[in-house]
Amino acid sequence: MNESELVQLVSPEGERVRHPDYESSLGVDEIFGFYRDMTIIRRICNEATSLQRQGELALWAPVQGQEAAQIGCGRAMTEKDFGFPTYREHGIAWCRGVPPLNMLRLFRGVSQGGWDPQHYRFSTPTIVLGDQTLTAVGYAMGIQKDGTDEASVAFFGDGASSQGDVSEAFVWAASFDAPVVFFLQNNQWAISEPSTLQTKIPLYRRAEGFGFPGIRVDGNDVLAVYEVTKRALENAHEGGGPTLVEAFTYRMSPHTTSDDPTRYRTDAEVEVWKHRDPIERTKALLVREYKYKNSHFEEVREEAEAIALKLRDDLLSLPDPDPTFIFDNAYAAPHPLIDDGRRDMIELGVSSVTS
Repeated sequence: MNESELVQLVSPEGERVRHPDYESSLGVDEIFGFYRDMTIIRRICNEATSLQRQGELALWAPVQGQEAAQIGCGRAMTEKDFGFPTYREHGIAWCRGVPPLNMLRLFRGVSQGGWDPQHYRFSTPTIVLGDQTLTAVGYAMGIQKDGTDEASVAFFGDGASSQGDVSEAFVWAASFDAPVVFFLQNNQWAISEPSTLQTKIPLYRRAEGFGFPGIRVDGNDVLAVYEVTKRALENAHEGGGPTLVEAFTYRMSPHTTSDDPTRYRTDAEVEVWKHRDPIERTKALLVREYKYKNSHFEEVREEAEAIALKLRDDLLSLPDPDPTFIFDNAYAAPHPLIDDGRRDMIELGVSSVTS
């Protein structure tokens, strides 16, 4: 990694870093709020991982290590922006106001998505790699035709960047100057393959070949991520077209709960990145510059613990769904084939709910 290519405003030790093009606009309350966000979302994620290990979730995609990338971007998004996530954007969902229980509903098998995308202006998780980038660009082109000053944000990872859908999305976005921010979280491992195996150049530089700007930000520096994303969104709002933001971070946990990362990476590598932990970095800044005490952080820890325990109770209290719910909302309007499928399932006695 070439450190000179990174936009960084806070060092891993919690010291301010000067950058010629960016400076932090955040006050201490906002910074502490980011610390709170990251702490809570990590605790939620750890609880979800435990629930999966106990057989209560089918799968979970941990976010540990990527909290600054997601909270920084999520808090930079305005109410009018619309996000299109993968299956790992739990921090973004938190920033958009999605209740923690709803983040788990899909993986519990009681929902086909988890929440109403229009209500939160945040789409439900996409499992197919890269697919959501095309959707985000299509939405952004619709924004253009409507004449509004909104923007869409497409979330994807370094592995998905090798998918054809992503290249196609870049072509369309560049050709039409679509108001979209491509937010790439480079956590350096596409499941079991390192990102260095997929690309010979830094991923943010791919944007130049398509005709729009790209920028690499320290994805473990929540202040830098916020400022870079905020400017990219402002550019989109003002008609400046797309931007690719590469948040260079690290996945400290498995790719998903079905993955064993010890088979393809060393413990020593993980230890190096633990010293760049985004939460500890923000905590160090608050202590160094604003003299925050342990009592402040303990209050957040207790709040996060309470949220996680309530999440567990709420999840275990969810009733089993009527199996015929898979036919609900398949189309906006009734369709005879959907009606036939629902009727056949009921006749087979699969439905366990009569109301």
